[in-house]
Amino acid sequence: MSDFLTTAHRPAPRLRQLLAGGDPVLAPGAYDALSARLVEEAGFPAVYLTGFGTAASHLGRPDVGLLTMTEMVDQARRIAAAVDLPVIADADTGYGNPVNVVRTVHEYERAGVAALHLEDQEAPKKCGHIEGKRLVPPADMVAKIEAAVAARSNPDLVLIARTDARAVEGLSSALERARRYRDAGADVLFVEAPQSEEEIETVATTLSDVPLLFNWAEGGKTPPVSRERLAELGFRIVIFPVGALLAATRAVREVLAAIRETGTPGPVLERVVPFGEFLDLIGLPEIRELEQRFATEQTGGEPREV
Repeated sequence: MSDFLTTAHRPAPRLRQLLAGGDPVLAPGAYDALSARLVEEAGFPAVYLTGFGTAASHLGRPDVGLLTMTEMVDQARRIAAAVDLPVIADADTGYGNPVNVVRTVHEYERAGVAALHLEDQEAPKKCGHIEGKRLVPPADMVAKIEAAVAARSNPDLVLIARTDARAVEGLSSALERARRYRDAGADVLFVEAPQSEEEIETVATTLSDVPLLFNWAEGGKTPPVSRERLAELGFRIVIFPVGALLAATRAVREVLAAIRETGTPGPVLERVVPFGEFLDLIGLPEIRELEQRFATEQTGGEPREV
């Protein structure tokens, strides 16, 4: 977990090192700081800031472009501060034209993310596994990527270009757009929502000369593929955007149903995390240690020497 007292971790170089390794980087989706800490506790090497999950948790609404850049950056900052993991962040369309993208990159960098992805949808965007998307012309997206590259002050920041063209223009167009985005300077390509294993393989073989991201969208349009197969195909990052969110939703429903039916959560208490264990998870022992370290007579003790 991150150190409450310092912010000394360097996530972007670490993600670059992971991308150069042999195994795909598995990054479950987090929709808030607590879920990010759970991802870290589970031992994953990176965490994905999901726009879908942030829209659901912040607004109780679907991922249809309702969140602003500042809301997403604030979420990225909270998550990056909560964990000592590289954060791969959804930056939607960049929130405007190439000039807006420059500011977007600056703000996400300041928030402490290790990577961000930009997509080629028109605003307002939609989740990649929802119908009704519209795309910007390829040249407009190329300009955004070039702006992102120029705006990047940290050379280790990983810029990911996402295309949603499969659903709108077909796979061939998606692959052609991806090539153009690679040539514009994207570090990683993200072809969203291939709809069969054959399409997944085509993406991997056609774009084998550049790192690829695979969206293991739980319940989405893309069929499930094993980690071994994704590694064999050469995907370097695998995100799992909504699994934690969907699991949390079911668990909360079960607790609320028990309270509604019996008047107490007693019937399900054995299935929830014990209160003391939860306090440990969110860092109460660290807070107590800091209280003792900086205690004064007014707060109940003498200052400890450090």
